[in-house]
Amino acid sequence: MGPEWGQSPSLTMPIFEYSCNACHHEFETLVRTGDTPACPKCAATALTKLLSLPAIKSESTHDLAMRAAHRRDKIQQSEKNREQREYELNHDD
Repeated sequence: MGPEWGQSPSLTMPIFEYSCNACHHEFETLVRTGDTPACPKCAATALTKLLSLPAIKSESTHDLAMRAAHRRDKIQQSEKNREQREYELNHDD
């Protein structure tokens, strides 16, 4: 019996990159056999599978990935804060 997911560095999760044909949102998602991926932004299933680059792990790529993740998280938090302010302005509860 072979190793299970996560036990061997040679095994990876089936994560694919897509572009939504409806809203043009680009995203990554885990797709298991029999699953139909959907856009997390608009829930459309008309997607274009993007060509993914192979993952190369080194200290410099890790640092670049961490900086990119911090930038992404900062943008997402800013968007959440803006949405919360909009909600509060438009809902007088």
